[in-house]
Amino acid sequence: MLSNTLRTICLALCLALSISHTGKAAPEPSTRNVDLVIALDVSGSMNGLIESAKQRLWDIVNDFGQATPQPVLRVAVLSYGNPGYGADTGFVRIDRPFTTDLDAVNQTLFSYQTNGGDEYVARAVHASVHQLDWNDSPDALRVIFVAGNEAATQDPIWSVDQVTRQALDRDIVVNAIYCGGPTDSDATSWQRVAQLTQGMYASIDQNAAALANIATPVDGEIARLNAELNNTYVAYGLKGRQRKENQLAQDQAVAAMSAPAAASRAVTKAGKLYDSRDWDLVDALGSGVALQDIPEEELPEPMQAMEDDEREAFVQQQTEKREDLKAQIGKLDRQRQQYIAEQRKRTGTDEGLDKAIQSGLRQVAEAKGFRFEDKN
Repeated sequence: MLSNTLRTICLALCLALSISHTGKAAPEPSTRNVDLVIALDVSGSMNGLIESAKQRLWDIVNDFGQATPQPVLRVAVLSYGNPGYGADTGFVRIDRPFTTDLDAVNQTLFSYQTNGGDEYVARAVHASVHQLDWNDSPDALRVIFVAGNEAATQDPIWSVDQVTRQALDRDIVVNAIYCGGPTDSDATSWQRVAQLTQGMYASIDQNAAALANIATPVDGEIARLNAELNNTYVAYGLKGRQRKENQLAQDQAVAAMSAPAAASRAVTKAGKLYDSRDWDLVDALGSGVALQDIPEEELPEPMQAMEDDEREAFVQQQTEKREDLKAQIGKLDRQRQQYIAEQRKRTGTDEGLDKAIQSGLRQVAEAKGFRFEDKN
């Protein structure tokens, strides 16, 4: 194998040759793959963690949506600590394999109920590394966030050192979030989980993110625009109707929790990371799918009676409406973020799950070459 020094020299020579041949450095890719695993302790004491995840998923996505190059984000959700999963699994279950469907991720989080059990952090990491279909692109960002409130060293089969070494071998960063005080005796084991893959460690109040919702004067207007935004989705194909229904169901579930969470979700839907191309004609055509290639029977019923030019005009009309609504929501969100920042500065806010994941994602993403531009 090449030494680190020799490898560095070779990379420098390749870059120099590229620049000399073209007169300039190779252009930066416009997108980059990101695989994110959220592994949550769902044992009996973790209701606050689950509520925080449900409340603040969209804040996490929105923060990462500010990254350049644009992330092509896939999220997987795993839970551990439920005795119903069985001892043979280490009380671990993959509830949502990697998906770009953020509505499905939200649906999974809302399905969780806590139950007492053994909390094997190492088994959760092991399952994440070996049972998920990770993107194997050399420049992909691969990250696990594991959160819980007991010692991370309880697993009788796998040690923290073993599973983090396995993660490191596959270029997966493990970030550890301990739901407890920074001076607790269990905190040390969580710190080691992160250190062994050069990940991030944080100790948090598991209830903080759920309790720290800050309502803003523009939340109601964002909700109104979100309802209009929903009307621009044109469901097609075998899964279109089901996905459209789930989109609306997740809107309702989040809105029932709080207006700030609903506003944050609407901002995600108006952003670049909300991917509906496999069920919505507007996103599908925007990604290069030709309307003529979609079988007529898979089109929504009103469009089946249209001529080809009428269909094109209809989808274009919905596209223009959506872009206008996205721009309006984006403008309001900048006001919203400024208001939230001012309120947090005035009152002070404890770090919760959302802030821990946002900080951790930025840390590992910047090390991988991403850049972030804050809205406010």
